[in-house]
Amino acid sequence: MTQNSIRTVRAVTVVTNPRAGHDVADAAMARLRARGVDVAEVRAPSAAETVRLVRDSIAQGNGDAVVCIGGDGLINVTLDAVARTGVPLGMVPAGTGNDLARELGVPTEDPAAAADLVADGKIRTIDLGRIEPSAPGSAPMWFVTVTGTGFDARVTLRANAMRWPKGRLRYTVAALAEISGRFTVPYRVELTGAVTEGLTNPGAGSEVATNAVMVAVGNTRTYGGGMLICPDAVLDDGLLDLTVVGGLSRVEMLRLLPALSAGKRQNHPEVKQYRAAEITLTAPGAPATADGEPAGTLPITIRAVPSALTVLVP
Repeated sequence: MTQNSIRTVRAVTVVTNPRAGHDVADAAMARLRARGVDVAEVRAPSAAETVRLVRDSIAQGNGDAVVCIGGDGLINVTLDAVARTGVPLGMVPAGTGNDLARELGVPTEDPAAAADLVADGKIRTIDLGRIEPSAPGSAPMWFVTVTGTGFDARVTLRANAMRWPKGRLRYTVAALAEISGRFTVPYRVELTGAVTEGLTNPGAGSEVATNAVMVAVGNTRTYGGGMLICPDAVLDDGLLDLTVVGGLSRVEMLRLLPALSAGKRQNHPEVKQYRAAEITLTAPGAPATADGEPAGTLPITIRAVPSALTVLVP
């Protein structure tokens, strides 16, 4: 595990979501200013414009840190600008899942307390995942929490389009809606740099062919607001954890969902876990999401990028 250190934070670039409410952002920025931190806000109409403005700010040396006031999706957008720069990323949670904040111990219900962590300047270096798509013209994509594929991704995409219910329950409702559609598909999983220590159902060999409902690749343990999909993932081990939910029936999946939503470890014989530095996933027509954002369709190759992101932590 990487060691924490202290960084002086006198000025920050704050990234906010133009579609989100202002209350959390206003409270956080007021707290930062009260702590003597200069604040420059980026509230752009598109992901591409957000990345451009944050990159410009970093290039011009306009702040000691970048702060995302939003959810995992906004952090995902910002990764294109901050990954591998050494500029610390702070976060004030204001999204549906807030899984990275929860993993790091950042308060999810108190914007002033989250802003205090930014001003305090304690930093830690963590890994990122990098998706390399096979489709011509598709761009690589960073992620920091989980890349989901198959049923998992279809649920996330549906949940993103829903306005009700709020919070974690939205994913459960979306899962119930998706469970009647296409279900198990044939996957081929290729593992590079695979290890088996500490896994609940380690697999032998570097290639796995199986029928599966979904496959999730985790840099963090949870996604979707606390669903424990990769229970042994570590943010700074230079590896990615892989959870394969095999050929479950719809009835079995309905039994699994409540426990998964409650953040409980899954010990079903069809739930297998692996760990590797690089993973290639192939499945016909299976969509992918990363940090809850669309990430194209399989096949994709995903690799761990060690120490790619500096974050502000408790």
